[in-house]
Amino acid sequence: MSTGGRWFSGWIPAELDEGVRARELRRSPRDWAVDTVLFLICLGMGLLLAVAGTEPTPPPSRILMVADGLFGIPCVVLIWWRRRWPVRLGLLMAVLSTFSSIAAVPAQVLLFTVAVRRPLRHVALLAVINLAAGVVYVVVRPDLNTEPVTSLVVAVLLIGAVVAWGLFARARYQLILSLRDRAERAESERNLLLQQARQSERTRIAREMHDVLGHRISLITLHAGALEFRADKAGPEVAESAAVIRASAHQALQDLREVIGVLRAGDTEDSPARPQPTLCDIPDLVAESRAAGMHVTLTLDGDQGAPELIGRTVYRIVQEGLTNARKHAPHTAVTVSVAGGPGRGIDVSVLNRSPLAPPDVLPGAGQGLVGLAERISLTEGRLEHGRVSSGDFRLTAWLPWSVPDEEGGPGDT
Repeated sequence: MSTGGRWFSGWIPAELDEGVRARELRRSPRDWAVDTVLFLICLGMGLLLAVAGTEPTPPPSRILMVADGLFGIPCVVLIWWRRRWPVRLGLLMAVLSTFSSIAAVPAQVLLFTVAVRRPLRHVALLAVINLAAGVVYVVVRPDLNTEPVTSLVVAVLLIGAVVAWGLFARARYQLILSLRDRAERAESERNLLLQQARQSERTRIAREMHDVLGHRISLITLHAGALEFRADKAGPEVAESAAVIRASAHQALQDLREVIGVLRAGDTEDSPARPQPTLCDIPDLVAESRAAGMHVTLTLDGDQGAPELIGRTVYRIVQEGLTNARKHAPHTAVTVSVAGGPGRGIDVSVLNRSPLAPPDVLPGAGQGLVGLAERISLTEGRLEHGRVSSGDFRLTAWLPWSVPDEEGGPGDT
């Protein structure tokens, strides 16, 4: 969980947003707002204390008043660098506050900053120095209208309140950091458990596919091989069909082995990458269907140097269309048309005639067209399917194909 992605990320302390030292950070909008307010408060209160410092009895000397403004105003300006050198600036302002009433307010701001950001030994040291500076201030600029003890008690209470407030803010910041760290660790553990559950499910699916499909396809290969071997009794046509069935089953076993390997490997960088089909593989796909007895007419018009995603998607569209025709309208003519190019997109059409008799429909999951629609949506294309007026079934799709860039490569889709 990263606070940087939230809309209010700029309105928290920069060190909470990034988790590194403040000197390595740039101010967040929240830091700019706080520093601006503190600068105005220190300037206003410092001027009020400077004016009030001329009224006690006896009044301070002119040299002391000039020194008050000469050293006090720079202390107000140095508020902007309080996060970078809090201890050093705090010590400097505590020393100057021994005679400068203007420097007294910035000195308390730096004490608060040290209480929030630095170890407790620095906080205690700076608090003692500020208390000693208050004692010196009472001696250097005495006020006969106020008892020295009263002034010292007020100084002690003020310093104690500033230190307590700073320590409270520090504890609050540490709590926020610990909660954020706990949330990040919880999210990491959740992602790890999700990844382990996904990998376990992949392994289970791979095991079921290997046990069930591998057994069935191997039986098909065995029977087809036996039928091909007895070609003298079955006839040449049956032997040829058996050879096609055996070759297809053997290829199905190879594909099944690759898919199981991908499932077991998961989404890791070490998992083997399967070669993906492209537009150039569509004629081979049609040839396989023709060898299985389908009557397929292919029209492939267009540049075959399409982007990888487009070529793979077109291949899957044609594959799904031929599979549906083989399942729902066997022994009917199928027309496959692929045409297009850069700039105008690519059109894909698979049309199969209506069967003369109700076919013996093969079982299926019914997810082919659903998965195809999801695949096409990734390319921002269009998919349509259904029966036309003649009763034939038509599967059409359009995929965008951008113009190649100036270097001659295919454009991104």
